[in-house]
Amino acid sequence: MARTIFNTPLLEPLLRSSSRGMLRLLGWRLEGALSPRAARCVVIAAPHTSNWDFPFTLMAAFGLGMNIRWLGKASLFPAPFGWLMRWLGGIPVHRERANNLVAASVLALTSAPGPLQLVVSPEGTRSRTAQWKSGFHHIARGAGLPIQLSYLDWGGRRCGLGPLVDPGEDVEADIASIRAFYAPFKGRNQDQFDTGA
Repeated sequence: MARTIFNTPLLEPLLRSSSRGMLRLLGWRLEGALSPRAARCVVIAAPHTSNWDFPFTLMAAFGLGMNIRWLGKASLFPAPFGWLMRWLGGIPVHRERANNLVAASVLALTSAPGPLQLVVSPEGTRSRTAQWKSGFHHIARGAGLPIQLSYLDWGGRRCGLGPLVDPGEDVEADIASIRAFYAPFKGRNQDQFDTGA
């Protein structure tokens, strides 16, 4: 897999410490720690209601010592800035070809060397949606990896990692349980986040 900002020598340690400092300066708390069992995992990023979630997710990932890759719509990756989005950890997704997304993600997770956390937004959009997409669950099960719950709580100005979830056979039950974990959290645009509660 190509080098990203998260594994660029010299720059990476500097960004890890400066991200923690920037979050503190902005009044945010960084919570939790990455478990050794989550060195390779699928990460849920929620709530996702604003473009501002992106820089805060990057800072939180640096602060928590993560090596993330994230899925983004292909329209974010054309020249001249496509290289930058890839360097920031982005993997372009062609929504019209989404039927291959799970298989491609599983392959990326199982074939890439070293620690890797694949970040997925289960909402699939910044707009309010009552139905979460189940792709993150299928990717985790296909790769034989746990699901790491992560959050950006704009209401409490905190970001961090919650529990690890081992995906089971009952996808709907797992998603209902995961959504319940997110019930206390507020998105930047609070009316756009639906936990299903």
